[in-house]
Amino acid sequence: MTQGSVITDEMKKAIGVESEPTIVLIEKEPIRRFAAAIGDNNPLYRDEEYAKKLGYRSIIAPPGYQPQYSFPIKVPQMRAEAGPRFRLPFTRNLNGGDEYEFFQPIQAGDVLSITRRLGDVYERDGRMGKMLFTINETVFRNQKGEIVLIMRGTGISY
Repeated sequence: MTQGSVITDEMKKAIGVESEPTIVLIEKEPIRRFAAAIGDNNPLYRDEEYAKKLGYRSIIAPPGYQPQYSFPIKVPQMRAEAGPRFRLPFTRNLNGGDEYEFFQPIQAGDVLSITRRLGDVYERDGRMGKMLFTINETVFRNQKGEIVLIMRGTGISY
């Protein structure tokens, strides 16, 4: 016997609602530390003169660098990573995976605006019953308003 939908009107209304931006400053030292932590010795991530010779303003961040951990300049009352809130109908939650879409390098000195929105919510029947999938999208824009990175994360509740 199948149960009714677990998707509420509150969830449907949250789809596409963009959060207030969190503004962060990208600094050199966190980029260098991240590169060291992942064992990447590429001079683009460490040597500013080398990066400038290749046409960048400063060192660039390696793929996978998480800009939201940078120094916040402006934090809204509800942080961008919080996004729209609603009560999940289940107590068990899993990370269903993350996807990154890179548009251009993040450089030291960039001031990024970070917003988040619920991209989609859907359900499926599993062996243990209903499962709820939420797709959250975080968009990072530089000081010129250009998108530098989009992160999409899938949450699974059951």
